[in-house]
Amino acid sequence: MHHTALLLILLIIIAFALLSRRISASLISLPMVFMAAGMGLGALTPDLVPIDMQQELTQVIAEITLIIVLFADASVVKLKSLRQNLAIPLRMLLIGMPLTVLLGTLMAKWVSPEAAWGTAMLVAAILTPTDAALGQAVVSSPSVPERIRQSINVESGLNDGLAVPVILASALLAVAATGTEVADAPNNLWTFALLQLTLGPLVGVLFGWGFARLLDAAIDRGYVTVIYQGILFLALAFLIYLVAETVGGNGFIAVFLGGLTFGNQLRHDTTFIEEFMESEGQLLTIATFLIFGAVMVPLAISHASWKTVALALMYLSVIRMIPIWISLTGLGLSAYEKTFLGWFGPRGLASILFALLIYDQYPIPGSDEILACVVLTVMISVVLHGVSAQPMAQRFVASRPTKDAAAAAKQGPPGH
Repeated sequence: MHHTALLLILLIIIAFALLSRRISASLISLPMVFMAAGMGLGALTPDLVPIDMQQELTQVIAEITLIIVLFADASVVKLKSLRQNLAIPLRMLLIGMPLTVLLGTLMAKWVSPEAAWGTAMLVAAILTPTDAALGQAVVSSPSVPERIRQSINVESGLNDGLAVPVILASALLAVAATGTEVADAPNNLWTFALLQLTLGPLVGVLFGWGFARLLDAAIDRGYVTVIYQGILFLALAFLIYLVAETVGGNGFIAVFLGGLTFGNQLRHDTTFIEEFMESEGQLLTIATFLIFGAVMVPLAISHASWKTVALALMYLSVIRMIPIWISLTGLGLSAYEKTFLGWFGPRGLASILFALLIYDQYPIPGSDEILACVVLTVMISVVLHGVSAQPMAQRFVASRPTKDAAAAAKQGPPGH
């Protein structure tokens, strides 16, 4: 059965590759295809992944993929362009994100009044970070204005790390409500948060700048081939993550800011980054959603209830969109642009990873239901955000002639 399952996986990958151009122009996304494939394989071969390895394997693959996606996405963001529209992602992070956690906590408590406030806040904090991998169809679409694309990219790159102190604090509150102590909890949560949010960025910027200079020098002297530029890129992403985590900083923030610095400081052509993500990066995304569909989705369905489904739908709609609308007020964005930014907050790798870490390390009552809620949210997000990406992106194209005509009318006839 295992050989048959592997054969089916390879055939699905080959079929997807052969039809990739047609699929990319349709309403079907890569995560949708391979999540569904994973669900099918999980049903056919329930022992494909040993039970004692399922969550650990999912966690490792999700973490590896998230590190690479964050680093690669950040490396193609152009700071010169971002500076002109920096207020959008900053407002989304500094105003929209706290409001999302607050509204999510209130909604979780309303749906489950018996849950402790710490547990309600924990669910909200885990489901607030957005996912760069699931937003690829939008972030890479030329139909979407650059300021919108870059805002989504920067928000999804930084909110993972910003959520960590909130997730840890809420997990400790949830455990404290049970009268249980956590042995490896930080002695001072404020110090922990401060180190996470300062050492992580410092490591990312220093390593990104230093290795960009080093690679430029190697290219100038003809020491490095194009293939090994991609290998250096891959190794640097993990190096930054591990160094940041070792010194007490946040690895995800470090990786994103490291990629941002590296991509903007490198003087030579960065085409190798895009080529890397189109091959190795896509393979990791395929592996992640295959495992997610085969392992996590069945687990979530077995613990699902009307509460988990209701919360999943609310987190993907009102809990996300209302705070984003509020945070963007006064920036001159159109109603559609604010709706677009609010809607495209897909949940994916970061939420899965945080939920698994909490599930494994903290004895929180109802942890199975929390994990189910997170997995259901990601599963629904894969479908809804995948299906809506192309139509909503194309609407920007449809609206441009109208805007151009309006601008021409204001200027008056030629020679006026």
